[in-house]
Amino acid sequence: MRADPASALRLVVESLEADKAENVVAIDLAGKSAIADYMIVATGRSQRQIGAITEHVVQRLKSIGQGVRTEGLRQCDWVLIDAGDVIVHLFRPDIRSFYNLEKMWSADLSERQRAVQ
Repeated sequence: MRADPASALRLVVESLEADKAENVVAIDLAGKSAIADYMIVATGRSQRQIGAITEHVVQRLKSIGQGVRTEGLRQCDWVLIDAGDVIVHLFRPDIRSFYNLEKMWSADLSERQRAVQ
């Protein structure tokens, strides 16, 4: 079963905020890419926090019937949560800065569309 993309987005953002993820950015990919409707990029202060955030996001998505796959849990420097139409990237600050995914994917989006705060 697949959750409505907008509902899954709201659930993920709520979970990230509850777990004190930093610099949460949601990027609307509709019409830009077939990989997903939304991409969320957020920062965790430590590997332990990133692991806990990932666990909570995955639990919440599964509770609404959304299938979820993860990558990167072994190191927790950069974790990818693939929930179909919503993709979440959780980074340690230095790793996020190095890859700068939100700049690449949101270059032509307005500030309102990028910031989720």
